[in-house]
Amino acid sequence: MEDIGTIPAEDGTPIAFRRLPGRGPGIVFLGGFKSDMTGSKAEALSAWAAARGQAFCRFDYAGHGQSGGSFEAGTIGRWAADARMVLDHLTTGPQILVGSSMGGWIAALLARAAPERVHALLGIAPAPDFTETLMWPQFTPEIRATILRDGVWHRPSDYGEPYAITRALIEDGRQQQVMTEPLPFRFPVRILQGMRDTDVPWRHALRFAEAIDGDDVRVNLIKDGDHRLSRPQDIALLIAEITRLIEE
Repeated sequence: MEDIGTIPAEDGTPIAFRRLPGRGPGIVFLGGFKSDMTGSKAEALSAWAAARGQAFCRFDYAGHGQSGGSFEAGTIGRWAADARMVLDHLTTGPQILVGSSMGGWIAALLARAAPERVHALLGIAPAPDFTETLMWPQFTPEIRATILRDGVWHRPSDYGEPYAITRALIEDGRQQQVMTEPLPFRFPVRILQGMRDTDVPWRHALRFAEAIDGDDVRVNLIKDGDHRLSRPQDIALLIAEITRLIEE
């Protein structure tokens, strides 16, 4: 039976979650920027975990999905704190952190802060440090000036309405970078990356892999895969990787 509810963040913001009891290692799904816990990958993993009897937890960051708070007030550090609260209060024992896009950055921050809680890390088009290495360098001088002057710029999106890129997001992102020094991950790391990803270039996944100071790191490049990696064959690959991480 799925446990559905909210848990208060330190500032009182209700963080929405859905949790399935089951055997370990548990799985924590960390969504992407402006996404929520009811996306196709999270739903597919939930159905698979329920059928298998595997513990599974997903949630919405503040300002996302069913959680309270304002998206514009969010930063990487804030969303990582939400994830740490979920890890600490809604899960027990070692977990497989499954991070999609921005969730890969959040997963890396969690793994660096609490390695004893990590059974493995699986990134789906992981985007660590994206504000500094992917966003800021691509912004025109006019866009940068708008962000610095007004504190926000609304970026057009292929996935819906424009979303806010705030000065706070950019400046906090600089402080939250994980690829500026070796990441001492002594657990398995798996990366699934589409080579037709127009949001997170596939070479970014290789840079992430190179930043990890650990031997058990594998990158699976999907030549015809896009950023979402939510086609049936992509979902099947994701589940197969998680199954191997559980059984190894």
